[in-house]
Amino acid sequence: MAEKRKISLVLADVDGTLVTEQKVLTKRAQAAVHSLRGAGIRFAVTSGRPAKGMAMLVEPLQIDTPISGFNGGLVVKPDFTIIDQKTVPADIAASAIELLRAHGLDVWVYRGNDWLVGKADGPHVEHEAWTVKFSPKVVADVAEKLDQVSKIVGVSDDHDKVQQCEADAKAAFGPRATANRSQPYYLDITNKDANKGAVVEFLSRHLGVPAAEIATIGDQPTDVPMFQRSGFSIAMGNASDQVKGQASAVTDSYNDEGFAKAMERYIL
Repeated sequence: MAEKRKISLVLADVDGTLVTEQKVLTKRAQAAVHSLRGAGIRFAVTSGRPAKGMAMLVEPLQIDTPISGFNGGLVVKPDFTIIDQKTVPADIAASAIELLRAHGLDVWVYRGNDWLVGKADGPHVEHEAWTVKFSPKVVADVAEKLDQVSKIVGVSDDHDKVQQCEADAKAAFGPRATANRSQPYYLDITNKDANKGAVVEFLSRHLGVPAAEIATIGDQPTDVPMFQRSGFSIAMGNASDQVKGQASAVTDSYNDEGFAKAMERYIL
């Protein structure tokens, strides 16, 4: 089966997939990406993170493909020049912030390359800053300027509350915006066309690679749209059964070299 499948590009999610729980890019994962390149297979990354939050991957992985942040809401070159941007309409952004606040979630706004928060010590702010390797701007009101907004995030450690808010956001915005949990504690609201399925289509066009020759790997519900548009898909061992059920294959956990093993076993 594996011999008959032609893969020309691998598109990987970052958190929960390419890096470990401690946000470490392991030597084996790096080696796997270099082996892909040696086999003539290109490699790209996409994430709910801001594009700038993937800067630390560019050098060790020698990334030469477009980097898709905010699940495709902001696509940049490896030098962070913007190639493509899908913003949230200002009226939807305002409604989204109201909805998140009504559910008791903290709100973050990503505008251009800025990450705006209401308080520096809010839930997950410090951890997120450590993850993406840059700090937010603390502002009096994140809802003050809503032009050029790439992503709005609702944050809470009450996972049931986040799940309920996701359902209500989907009901409220329907086809006008994308609302998905990127983590049990994060609800991301992005442009209706900003999803990882659209990232597959963008890279297919931009790099001239048929979608059937693209392999995707991820762990969250936000990764399922890219599974559905690519020729071959791999779910991480740490993914939910629901996500695993949507993939062509399943690998080990992100804490057990799941990414590297998937490349070695299914792609190389």
